[in-house]
Amino acid sequence: MVDKTVYFATGNRKESTARVRVIPGSGKMTINGVASENYLQYSPSYIRISTSPLSTLGLEEKYDIHVNAHGGGLTGQAGAIIHGIARALIDYEPDLKPTLKKEKLTTRDSRSVERKKYGRRKARRSFQFSKR
Repeated sequence: MVDKTVYFATGNRKESTARVRVIPGSGKMTINGVASENYLQYSPSYIRISTSPLSTLGLEEKYDIHVNAHGGGLTGQAGAIIHGIARALIDYEPDLKPTLKKEKLTTRDSRSVERKKYGRRKARRSFQFSKR
């Protein structure tokens, strides 16, 4: 009998959130109902990055992944997918945690955009100085 247990996890990065379902299967990945190659089509590195927890463990062909991602842009969503897949795999097999932790895939990337300050053009950039 084939094990069809589903493992859920949520990943976050910047303003993005990804709800991830990991199901034993053939290695297909869908994001918001679309194949990952079509959803992350602007940069092939996003596809490679988002499946890094599986490739680190050598499990690319062992699990189907279904993702609901929203908020932010593609970079944030790819980071949220990494976080969600890693957390779901740890729920499935807690023995994988040291390997994923060593690759820094279990921790949420807390970097976000610094807020703009008054009297400045951006967060740190000053207005152009004019001597005359």
